[in-house]
Parts: sequence; structure tokens; C-alpha cells
Amino acid sequence: SSQLLILLRRWVARRKMNCVKAVRDYITKMITDTPGMKVMLLDADTTPIVSMVYAQSEILQKEVYLLERIEQPAREVMTHLKAIVFVRPTPASIDAVVAELKRPKYGQYDIYLSNILKPSQLERLAEADEHEVVREVQEFFADYLAIGPHLVTFNLPGCVGGDQGDPRKWDRESFDRIHQGLLAQLLSLKKKPVVRYQESSPQCKKLAEELCSSMSREASLFDFRVATDVPAILLIIDRRDDPITPLLNQWTYQAMVHERLGIHNNRVDMSKVAGIAPEMQQIVLSSEQDEFYHRNMYLDFGEIGDSIKTLVAEFQAKSKANEKLDTIADMKAFVENYPQFRAMSGSVSKHVAVVGELSRIATECDLFTLGECEQDLVCEGKHADMVQSIKSILRTQQTTNHDALRLVMLYALRYGRTAELDGFLDTLEGLDVKFCKEKVNRLLDYAGDKATGRSSDLFGAKGLGGVIKKMKGSLKGVVNIFTQHTPLLAATLDQLAKGKLKEQAFPFVERPYHDKPQDIIVFMVGGCTYSEARAVARFNDSNPTMRVILGGSAVHNSESFLEEVKNATAPKKR
Repeated sequence: SSQLLILLRRWVARRKMNCVKAVRDYITKMITDTPGMKVMLLDADTTPIVSMVYAQSEILQKEVYLLERIEQPAREVMTHLKAIVFVRPTPASIDAVVAELKRPKYGQYDIYLSNILKPSQLERLAEADEHEVVREVQEFFADYLAIGPHLVTFNLPGCVGGDQGDPRKWDRESFDRIHQGLLAQLLSLKKKPVVRYQESSPQCKKLAEELCSSMSREASLFDFRVATDVPAILLIIDRRDDPITPLLNQWTYQAMVHERLGIHNNRVDMSKVAGIAPEMQQIVLSSEQDEFYHRNMYLDFGEIGDSIKTLVAEFQAKSKANEKLDTIADMKAFVENYPQFRAMSGSVSKHVAVVGELSRIATECDLFTLGECEQDLVCEGKHADMVQSIKSILRTQQTTNHDALRLVMLYALRYGRTAELDGFLDTLEGLDVKFCKEKVNRLLDYAGDKATGRSSDLFGAKGLGGVIKKMKGSLKGVVNIFTQHTPLLAATLDQLAKGKLKEQAFPFVERPYHDKPQDIIVFMVGGCTYSEARAVARFNDSNPTMRVILGGSAVHNSESFLEEVKNATAPKKR
């Protein structure tokens, strides 16, 4: 019955995995367990971990007098204050804590490590506490960046390649960081999962086996004393199995902002946008701190324009203003002319600025024609038609060099090394696209069919094919475009939920488990995308008894993905 479904959804909502809440709970406990006025000392790793889940103003309201970096020695001595130290247990940060304890600037220290502390490190801290200022040392496993409740990252582009530029091998430092971070994520969520991995990927297998070994070695930490009949599943997959998703232009709000403007630690740099107001030069986009963004982050570009238009129109009616609001440019001008709207609307005005810049880029670069061609190319276009469309777009002055290269790369992934590809590459060279042949060859070495031995049917009915969906939106200046493409991850999750994910392609490290899972943690070696995060959000909405969290070594747009490809295929300089 509908009443039963409502109760089921509420129960799942209470028990569901939430990475933002897990990290926030750790930070909140640190602050509340140290009463009175205090200083919070962070390192380079924990500073973004904290800022992703807590606004600085929010922390300062909790009797935190200052937030400082522990590696900065030139700090004022304030022995009347207590210090909360939250750092990763790296050699550099342990050295910084040791130096701090030998010459303490505060009256008391509560030390929290974001991951497992080695006995030798604990011994060093104890020896350094000559002034007996340390009250406690604890491990709080907030060792990852929680972008949203179901999306985490480690901000580690270029995690594979090894010394020889082999995309099947790990970068050693990146492997250690990801291995430690995933252990912390599991501990923070109180999950000891069954582990599956992509069989065609040596680096997925290595990570899966090392995680299982570590969970056995740290058995006491993973003894959560919580009875559960259905273990969580950790599925480790390889970016190389779907190189299409990070190369495509994006048409949903969060993904499009990252593709065209860039999002780093939930922040967007708008300082280079012509005529941007000073307070809009650095914008925070957090689904936890921005209700408008939370409601609209997965909407199509046309729909986000309609959402903003509705809000601006409501203010216009209240203020009895009569300006027309037919286009995004009209709304941008309206916001600039009515500063009281910026004050009243809170975060909405920044979204007007962001959408206005996206609209300008879309028009100047003719992204609509380009986007439709891309969708046809990866989903269902005929080869002869695609060749003519690509030729036409490459001749268009509005097409940027980067977009032209992306389009040719998509063609190369779809059709391989053909005579037409040679012609496209000659055209790119004529447009002065630097190293275009080398870049396309690197991509095929990284993610071509022969390089990966992929088991998925990337361009067929089982892979990226899908139902054509048109963008809704009555806003003038935003035309309908095709959004046929669905990330391969969506099909993988669907198969996993139905118990049809082939064990031969995704084996278990230890014991097989075939019951329907409730909690699934997916980690993508080589980085994930906001498009895949949207697919996960839609999966969670459609499957009320299940919960999926997506993690990636990085969160890519097309530029960072091409850097990933370069790092993975180029020998390291020593």
C-alpha cells in the first residue's frame, strides 16, 4: 500500500548512508567535546575536508575562536585557549604536531587523526608532550572529501600510470592515499562490505585485495556490533571502461557548471567573468548549504532557467517592477539593477550570474549544435551522416579548439582509426590544436577497445544507448537539445540491483554473496563525473530500499579527464 511505502521510505531515510553527515558528525563531536573558547588547527588535507561540510561562519558560532594551519609556526601564544588538532597522520603533519607540542601555544590540546595512527607515531606524540598539555588522542575517520551525501572524492587526478606510463598500473602514492581513504570511509559509515571488482582492470583487483586484507588485519575496528543480515557491497570499477561520459558536453546544472566553469571543493571561480560583481567572484555551490542548488542541481539547463525565472518573477511582482524577463540576459540585468533582490533572494542571485555565464558560453560556442552531434555520435548516428556533421562543426568558427578535439576523440572511440579520423586530425592541425594526434593516440591507448579488453557493449543496446529525452524549458534563448546518453554506471547499478551483474566480469574477492544488496559503495579508479553522480541520485530515488554512494579518485570534467589520460600514458620524469 502507499502508506507502507511511505513508512519504508522513512525507515530507509533514517538508516541510509550519508557521507556528509558522517564527516559532520565527527567535526561536531570534536567541537562539542572541547567546551569553552578554542582554536582549531588543521593541515593541508583536513582543511578542505572540514570546509566541504561546515561553513566557516557556522564553526565560528560554536565557540571556535580561530581556524589555523598547524604548519604555520608564526601564531600568537594564547594559553587561555584550548586547541583542537585535526590532521591526517602523514609524516609531515605528525612532524608539525610534534613541533607544536614541544613549544605549545595553547593551554590544552585534543588531537584527532583522520585515519589509523601507527604505534610509532603515537609514541612520538607522547614523547613530545613534555609540557603535559595533551588531553586526548583519537582516530576520527573523516579522511575523504564529502561533496554530497552520496558523492565523495580524494582529489587525486593522475592516480594510475606508474613510472612507465602504463594505465594498468597504480601511482604508488595515489594508491596508498586511496586505500587509506576508502578504509576511513568504510569505518565512518560503519560498513564491512563484501568486495567486488572489475576483472578486466589489474588496478581494481589490487585495490580490492588490499582493502580486504586491511579489513582482516584491522578486525577490531571493523567489529561494529551491529547485526545485519545483508552486508554492504563495495564495487570497484575502472574509468577506462567508460571514457565517453567525461568527454561529453554536459546539460544538467551541476555537471555543466563543472564542464564549463570548473568546481573545486564546491567552489566556482567566476573572477574572469566580464563585469562580475566583487561578491560573486568566488561562489560556493553546496547542496547542504544552498537550498536552491539542492533542489535544482540535477535539472536540465532549460529547467534551471525556468526555476530562476519563477523566483525573479515573484520578486518583480512584489516590487511592482515591469522589466521583461524573457531571456537569461534579461534576468541578469534585472538582478544587477535591483540590489535589494540580491539581499532578499539569498543565494539565488549567484545562480543568476552562473546561469547567465553558461548561457553566454552556450550561445558563443554554439553548444546546442555541437551537443546534438555528440549525442548522435555516441548513441545511434550513422557513420556517413556523422562524418558530414563533424566536418561541418570543425569548419565553424564558433567551435573552440577544445570542443573540436573532444568531438574527434568521441569519433575515434566509436569508430577507431579510420581514414576519416586521419582527415579530422589533419583539420585539427590546421586549426592549430596542439598535439592533437598524440592526444587521440593516448586516448585510444588508455581506453580504446583493444587497450581495455572491456566486457561492456559500450556503444550497443547494453551500453550507452537509451531513450531520447528532450530538455524541457519554455525560456526563450534555451532551445531543446537531445540528451540521449546515459553513463554506463547506470546500467551496471541496474544489473547489480537485479542480481544480474556477471560474476565473471565482476568477481568477489572472498566469499560470493548473491542476495539483493541494500547498501552499495561504488569506487571508480581514474575518477568519476557529476553526470554519474546524477545517475546515482536517480537510482537512489527509484530504489527506496537501497542506497548507493559514489566515490572517485577525482571528479572530472573533459579537461581534467584528458590530463588523467596524459598522466596515465606518459612515463614519469625522475
